[in-house]
Amino acid sequence: MSAAGNGRQVPAVMVQGTGSNVGKSLIVAGLCRLFANRGLAVRPFKPQNMSNNAAVTGDGGEIGRAQALQAMGCRVAPSVHMNPVLLKPETDTGAQVIVQGKRFGTLRAREYGKQKALLLPKVIESYSINSAEADLVIVEGAGSPAEINLRAGDIANMGFAGAADLPVILCADIDRGGVIASVVGTHAVLEPEERQRVRGFFINRFRGDPGLFQDGMREIEARTRWQGLGVVPWFADAAKLPAEDALDLAGGLGDGDMKIVVPVISRIANFDDLDPLRLEPGVTLELIQPGTPLPGDADLVLLPGSKSTIGDLKFFQSQGWDIDLKAHHRRGGHILGICGGYQMLGRTISDPEGVEGPPGTVEGLGYLDVETVLTSQKSTVAASGTHVASGAPVSGYEIHVGRTQGPDSASPMMLLAGACPDGAVSPDGQVSGTYVHGLFTGDAFRAAYLDAFGTRSQLTYDRDIDRILEDLAEHLAKSLDIDALLQIAGGSREHAFGV
Repeated sequence: MSAAGNGRQVPAVMVQGTGSNVGKSLIVAGLCRLFANRGLAVRPFKPQNMSNNAAVTGDGGEIGRAQALQAMGCRVAPSVHMNPVLLKPETDTGAQVIVQGKRFGTLRAREYGKQKALLLPKVIESYSINSAEADLVIVEGAGSPAEINLRAGDIANMGFAGAADLPVILCADIDRGGVIASVVGTHAVLEPEERQRVRGFFINRFRGDPGLFQDGMREIEARTRWQGLGVVPWFADAAKLPAEDALDLAGGLGDGDMKIVVPVISRIANFDDLDPLRLEPGVTLELIQPGTPLPGDADLVLLPGSKSTIGDLKFFQSQGWDIDLKAHHRRGGHILGICGGYQMLGRTISDPEGVEGPPGTVEGLGYLDVETVLTSQKSTVAASGTHVASGAPVSGYEIHVGRTQGPDSASPMMLLAGACPDGAVSPDGQVSGTYVHGLFTGDAFRAAYLDAFGTRSQLTYDRDIDRILEDLAEHLAKSLDIDALLQIAGGSREHAFGV
């Protein structure tokens, strides 16, 4: 248990992993829904996240997209206090640091390593606020506690678990191989007091009959003295849930007649814009990796958001995609730019304050007669309105730096609340851009947009995601010792199971 801001002891457990991408985020989302279904007020928490896939909260703050999904699992609105520190990589060695939803600054990795311990009070404050009305808090670690080279000043794993006095359970991914060594090896490198804090472990992503791994479970238990909480079989529908890491990006699940291609730029951001399109049966969504030309048979080229627009514009051009895009446009193909992608489609991008690097101006791709000026002030707001071409309702969020204006702005793509124009459409109608993320999650807008290409939408996105969370909760209930997990958290079985 840990203390909330009012001094009340709140049952809590922290899910850490033997490595990155072992499935912690989805496990936490599933557990949130499982316990919410049993009548508990559940809250997710991740002290430190690293992702360019951010969500905007109701008060205009930023958190990791995974915590927004976990909040959905809890059936509550996302809060900045669910993820108080968010790192958004801008280069290979530096990241923008978001603290309690707001931009704190841009730091190189070495600089952040020296300052992260100073953020622990903010993290603890957010944890207390987040826990104040909860019956149970499920905390997600980042990376692995076995990364002992990063232990100094740690706020993501054992450093936070110790500060908040949390019990820990360990998640290990058998699909990547070496799962026994990964759990036993984690035990070996932890400090004695950290080993004591780990109360159990479970195995994730098992293909086949989980009973075949019982000898493996007993071997890990014997070598670590940690309690085995179960083996979670492979959950195929996990691929349909929003991905947190750009490394998890996959092509579409549909094989429809409408072909949308997306160049995977180096600092791709808010790529959950693609998720509803991935799931549409009538759409074929192709993610074009570096070194591969844009295919010539696309109906739509979608330029996604970017954490570093000028850098990604140069990356786009270095791949020769600018030449492919010109051929696509010449054939009558359509182009849509979202946020950073919208900025790239203009005539110029200026960075007078040096927000993304040395001050200066670069030429854009030139498909829209607009110019962008980057500023240090970031816009993070919810957005709603109307799609001008179809009249369909639009809802989503903005999360960007910069202002974009020019003659094509007189033909906006959206009219947002208060008749505020957003984006631009070229005179020939082939090219459009917008600052609004999350557009395609809205069934009405997505249906109208696809209809213009002769494709009928067959998806009810939010309802389908909610159904998958229900299925995931049931999947975990069958696979894990939920009673033991709750006891580790310090909770009441009677409360959680309604008996």
